[in-house]
Amino acid sequence: MELLDAIRSRHSVRRYTDQPIDEATADALKKTIERCNEESGLNIQLVLDEPKAFSNKLITYGSFSGVRNYLVMAGPKGPEWEEKIGYYGEKIVIFAQTIDLNTCWVGLTYKKVPGAFTLREGDVIHCVIAIGYGAEQGRQHPMKSLDRFFEAPGGIPEWFVDGLEAAVLAPTAVNQQKFKFILHPDNRVEAKALPSLIGYTHVDLGIAKYNFELAAGKENFKWF
Repeated sequence: MELLDAIRSRHSVRRYTDQPIDEATADALKKTIERCNEESGLNIQLVLDEPKAFSNKLITYGSFSGVRNYLVMAGPKGPEWEEKIGYYGEKIVIFAQTIDLNTCWVGLTYKKVPGAFTLREGDVIHCVIAIGYGAEQGRQHPMKSLDRFFEAPGGIPEWFVDGLEAAVLAPTAVNQQKFKFILHPDNRVEAKALPSLIGYTHVDLGIAKYNFELAAGKENFKWF
């Protein structure tokens, strides 16, 4: 599966089978995570066969079941790092989709299990990502008009439309989609997080930016 196809076919999955992630697949994931950590300075970790993080039956939002594997999205505090969490987390999520794994970004409905991961000094866990073989493939979130997500002074090039269409497919906290892409002269693109009472907007922006960049093509624009 190509990366762009993975963006279109990937949906949030909350119910998983008991099929373990085999060694070869886990190794491929770990190599991708390692490259992302090297590029970003983040401390993303893959936790395998650990069921306790999603075992709290008092937490019902999202109705997760069968989650035994997850990504710990850790790194320093601050909006810049939150955006990196989104960007590189989505890079891993889309790669996972190409190797037949399902995923779901999770902000609150999990618990931290001592010993399952390690944090560096100054690190915090921004969120986790459930990963494994889904009992179902999820559903597309409701789509909103592209007009809500961009500003442009003149005509819109095809690559910009391609990027927007991929960006609006990005998962965001409670589907809030609080981001906007602004096309400046000389094919410079500004991506902005909009105000939200829910939070997670900088993580959401990073996710949307990865999708936009992949679909628009790095050769066609520069970030503002």
